[in-house]
Amino acid sequence: MTDKKLHIINHALELFAEKGFEGSSIRDLAARAGVNVAMVNYYFGSKEKLFESLVEERASYSREVLDEIAKNTSYSDIEKIDHIIDNYIKKLFTNRKFHRVLHQEMMLNQRETLQQAIVEILYPNSRIIKGVIEAGMKNGSFRKVDPPLVIATIAGTINQLLLSKRMCIKLLEKDADYIPYEDPRFAKRLGDHLKQLMHAHLLNHSDNSKK
Repeated sequence: MTDKKLHIINHALELFAEKGFEGSSIRDLAARAGVNVAMVNYYFGSKEKLFESLVEERASYSREVLDEIAKNTSYSDIEKIDHIIDNYIKKLFTNRKFHRVLHQEMMLNQRETLQQAIVEILYPNSRIIKGVIEAGMKNGSFRKVDPPLVIATIAGTINQLLLSKRMCIKLLEKDADYIPYEDPRFAKRLGDHLKQLMHAHLLNHSDNSKK
């Protein structure tokens, strides 16, 4: 990816996070990035294709991290899950505004072609996690579980807290000005909870040597 294309994508991330997909225009983006509209159209062709490129850029970075975790032979199977959880929380909390825009696109189903493209981009990341879980089951460190639903459990818990700040604050019984996603203590609390949940659900306690 060229430096100029990445420059535009980075500014697009900020713009979509602030204004959402509908509220952002190619003209707005060109002004934000300090380039002309023709350059944006040259690299991406449309706002939808720009959004796809942005999702691909974010997903490919996460895919590299997940792949490194999955292939790290110094980690046990459950340690890989722990690292995946920590990485997922950090990624979504850091880019939470854009994640809300992405989730909205996935839920509204207004642009089927774009939605399908997003699914195809994100799916390989889930497949890596699925492979980690299946490997753990194969070598006996994990019980027989339903890998897709394990992934949905992790993602769903984080999304529930992330997509509604008000509900999150209410559940945590915090003041209205509290921002949970900027509190490292809350990130750790969430990570510890999910790890405890996954340890209880995944680990094959009949095989003490592989705990």
